[in-house]
Amino acid sequence: MSEPAIVETLETSCCIVGGGPAGAVLALILARQHIPVVLLEAHEDFERDFRGDTIHPSVLEILDELGLAERLHELRHSKIRNATFMTPAGALTLADFGRLNTPYPYIMMLPQAHFLEFLTAEAKLYPNFQLRMGARVEELIEEGGAVRGVRYETDAGVHEVRAQLTVGADGRSSRVRHLTGMEALKTSPPMDVLWFRLPRKESEPEGVLARVGGGHIAVMLDRLDEWQIAYVILKGSYRQVRDAGLDALRASLVLVAPELADRVAHLKEWKQVSMLSVESSRLRQWQQPGLLLIGDAAHVMSPVGGVGINYAIQDATVAANILAEPLREGRVEPRHLREVQRKRMLPTRFIQALQSFVQRQIIANALRTNQPLQVPPVARLFLRTPFLRDLPARIIAFGLRRVHVKRSLRRPAR
Repeated sequence: MSEPAIVETLETSCCIVGGGPAGAVLALILARQHIPVVLLEAHEDFERDFRGDTIHPSVLEILDELGLAERLHELRHSKIRNATFMTPAGALTLADFGRLNTPYPYIMMLPQAHFLEFLTAEAKLYPNFQLRMGARVEELIEEGGAVRGVRYETDAGVHEVRAQLTVGADGRSSRVRHLTGMEALKTSPPMDVLWFRLPRKESEPEGVLARVGGGHIAVMLDRLDEWQIAYVILKGSYRQVRDAGLDALRASLVLVAPELADRVAHLKEWKQVSMLSVESSRLRQWQQPGLLLIGDAAHVMSPVGGVGINYAIQDATVAANILAEPLREGRVEPRHLREVQRKRMLPTRFIQALQSFVQRQIIANALRTNQPLQVPPVARLFLRTPFLRDLPARIIAFGLRRVHVKRSLRRPAR
């Protein structure tokens, strides 16, 4: 059987697979330095329900260093200034972002589609940037023991992109990772998450509200006129929840969050509910000659803390810092790719270990009992002690350490 004809071949310095936050930020920084870059996105648009919509202070600082934060704030958004845990004894603030030493002491809530459209519109200002939508990668091009690009399909046929560096930034179900045969070290968090939205009243509290009770957990994120709700269930229990029906789901939601009783009727059919199978994993090696994986393609985060986008964009920023000069000079070497992983592996291991602790010691226990969850006195003392009380907010906002754009990359190259 003959090989399909190639309808187009592109030559570029960097081919990025995946138009999510990591891929878009990396493409933008490289494009601003006049480095030829092609960004491939498998879907025809960026509209996806129930994607993460949180933009953390670390990301806003990175965008500020690129001169883009002010314009991003012109888009309609909400701000999360604290995360509150509702207990039988009253409200307990887990993270107060307002005390952080940053120009952006909050988490911005912005639909991810709008964020990606903003980033790619900026990148399109540079003639060396190309965005291809509906580009489904099917094959890696390998020559001389190194990856030299990809072949992808569109409705028009098969295309090639040949590049000195290929970056897989195509998410938790990464096609690029699958094509390499790389195996991830996986953990099995004891939970899955149902995502759905309900109307929010203007008079209700802002920020993030977490409610626990009766063997249920609901996390409510402020999206201006809506609550985006993460309803946590035991791992593998979705079929039982689905079989019990929407009435049972609505009743259990009211049990844990009584203030939603007048709105649960808005959940009328299961297509309004998305099920996120929670997993956590990371690759032992993020690179091969000519190839680098970043973001969820290299390390899948659980939703605890909502840090996945944060870490993916930090990966992209570190990658740009290290690789921009070698790409410009046409001399990307394996040591450059290893350096990206070296700088990002410790922060990744740290946050995944912390997420695992929270999942197994707190969330799993809360899901397996019908008793009200009591916050240990030592935890309350921790959250009231100066310096210690700010640790949760700092970790959620910045991770293990802040990431900055290299000074030479902050302004577009002449």
